[in-house]
Amino acid sequence: MPTGIVTDSTSDIPVHLLKKYNIFQIPVDLMLGNQTYLDGFDLSRNDFYNQLPSLEQLPTTGAPASGRFQALYKKIIDQGYTKIISIHAASNLSGIFNAARLAALDFSQQIEVIDSQQLTLGLGFQVIAAAEAAQENRSIPTILDMIVSIRERVRVFALLDTFEYIHRSGRVSIAKARIGSILNIKPILELKEGRVVNRGLARARIKGIQYLGEILRELGDLENLAVLHTNATQDGKDFTQQFAPRGIQNPLLVNVTTIIGTHVGPNGIGFAAVVK
Repeated sequence: MPTGIVTDSTSDIPVHLLKKYNIFQIPVDLMLGNQTYLDGFDLSRNDFYNQLPSLEQLPTTGAPASGRFQALYKKIIDQGYTKIISIHAASNLSGIFNAARLAALDFSQQIEVIDSQQLTLGLGFQVIAAAEAAQENRSIPTILDMIVSIRERVRVFALLDTFEYIHRSGRVSIAKARIGSILNIKPILELKEGRVVNRGLARARIKGIQYLGEILRELGDLENLAVLHTNATQDGKDFTQQFAPRGIQNPLLVNVTTIIGTHVGPNGIGFAAVVK
């Protein structure tokens, strides 16, 4: 039996790839008012982003309880898997990794829990590579080396449409948010080694998208590409058509998970790219 591969819903792996590679995914909690939703199950992403601008209170997110990880790990082992590699959202940004690590303590040496240091397809591409290798019955050390290789080569950038949501989540000051709103400034961010890094400011959305495209082109040859957006499908399609390298066949176009979108807000656009 090949190694079981587990991740969480912040990986943004499309359903057809979860099925293709038999990846086990645990949903993250989204708290909207007094209601708790399981990310990807109880509330569509389109509905969430349509509601978000009118919400007085920003939704909150929560890591799955360790007990949910324990139940999933037991289910996988009961199916005949002898080893599990569990790959999760950056530990600096979420408690998901720690919940998985605590759950794994009950399973002796059967489970390796990995901090991807990433989110969305920055995490997802690590998971997909591991799952492909697992299906080929590669050894645990070989799979772990592949994960590290992808992690070192993946680049994730995003253009936010507004400072509002990242301010409300506590990551920028109110003064900067107000100035950004008045001047129509769009922040450009990179997710690197588990940290959110400011990579510039654009005075208009169209200029920001152009700058984002230039960053992508400067990366050179790619192995994989996902264009990411928060309910900005047409912008995502246009970005793909204009900037995706010709060598990448059918790059993924992903409406980002509500868990990330809570902090980004609607109309964000970005990409996750694995450099050759």
